[in-house]
Order: sequence, then structure tokens, then C-alpha cells
Amino acid sequence: MTPVAIAILAISMSVDAFAAAIGRGASLERVRLGEAMRTGIVFGVIEAITPLIGWGAGLLAAGYITAVDHWVAFTLLGLVGGRMLMEACRRDEEAAPSARSFWMLCVTALGTSIDAMAVGVSLAFLEVNIWIIAGAIGFATFCMATGGMLAGRLLGSRMGRIAEAIGGVALILLGCSILYEHLMVG
Repeated sequence: MTPVAIAILAISMSVDAFAAAIGRGASLERVRLGEAMRTGIVFGVIEAITPLIGWGAGLLAAGYITAVDHWVAFTLLGLVGGRMLMEACRRDEEAAPSARSFWMLCVTALGTSIDAMAVGVSLAFLEVNIWIIAGAIGFATFCMATGGMLAGRLLGSRMGRIAEAIGGVALILLGCSILYEHLMVG
């Protein structure tokens, strides 16, 4: 996977966290830097762990589906991207998470990371360095969640929906690229 593809994947995986952080920041009276960084760390760590879990599960199944692995990657990325697009279109402006507890933050981070686990499964069928990809996803998520919290008061939840839609399209295009490379290039 090229550095550009890794960057696109990392940013696409982090837009859910960005959208949640914008909503969280928009719901607060004043966002402190420490709270924004704590949000970024929690989202980043969880977002980095979930593709590793998915990758491990994918490795267990890889021996059974190597003949169709490109179709699996294409399907999973397409489904995750499509779900992100649907959520961006359906998300209610008032549905921003407002609870400030650490556990609610962890649950929200886990909820936004499920798609990274599915992408991790698809990555098991490709020759990639999962540690670099998981680190890139975690770092991008940390940056975007922290920035989303700080920008939440200014941007509101609408910008989070737009970012999520762009991330969904990027994942669908990445899945199409994987399928194209396997079927057309070799």
C-alpha cells in the first residue's frame, strides 16, 4: 500500500471520530485543550487497536478465501463506505453526544471504530504492514478528534456530516482501486 493510500485510509477511518468530536465540542459551553486531547487520545488508541483485531481475524480466515480476497476487501470497504455515507445523510443535528464521562467517551470511540475493524479484516488479504497502517489510523484519529473537539463550537455538527460523507466516498474508491488492481493489473 502506498503512503498516499495509507494516508487516505487513515483519514477516512478517522472521520467518524471527527464527526463525533465536533458534535461533542458543539454541545459544550467551553472546550478546554486538556479535554480535547483526552478525547483525541481515547479515540486514537481505540481506533488503532480495532484494525489490528480485524486483521487478526482476517488472517485466521485468509486460508479459506484467498481466491476471492480482493472481492472481500472490495465488499467490506464498499459496505463501510456506504454506511458512512448513509449515516452522514441521516444524522440528526441534535444527536451529538453530550455525556462527558470517560466511559461514555470510550463507548463512543468504540462505536466509531467498528468500521476500522472491518477494514482491518480486508487488510489481512493484502500484503500490507498492519502496524504502520494501525499507527497511521490512530494518529490521524487523535489529530482529527482533538481538532474536532476544539472546532466544535465554531463548526457545529453539519461539518462533521460532510467530513463523514467524504470519508465514505474515499473508502468506496479505495475498495474499487483494490478490485481494479487485482482484476486488471494482475
